[in-house]
Amino acid sequence: MAETTTTGTTVLVRYFAAAAEAAGAEEERLDLVDGAATVGALRDLLVDRYGPAMARVVANGSFLVDGVVRRDPETPLGAQVDVLPPFAGG
Repeated sequence: MAETTTTGTTVLVRYFAAAAEAAGAEEERLDLVDGAATVGALRDLLVDRYGPAMARVVANGSFLVDGVVRRDPETPLGAQVDVLPPFAGG
């Protein structure tokens, strides 16, 4: 469950495949200011923190917020966000 206080929200961010390589970790807990607790703000934070490799992942990858794919940058974050790279195949 996300911890919500008057100052922010703690979110478990899990990284998979290329996202884990870019972050150098499989997961981390991030403390976000309430206004920064959206998919778009998280995307920007991850790109700022992890650079071009993460930018490539989030440009075409997916964010799963509590298990549901979310593409709208204004979507509020839940307790857990999975960062998935784009998948190839057919």
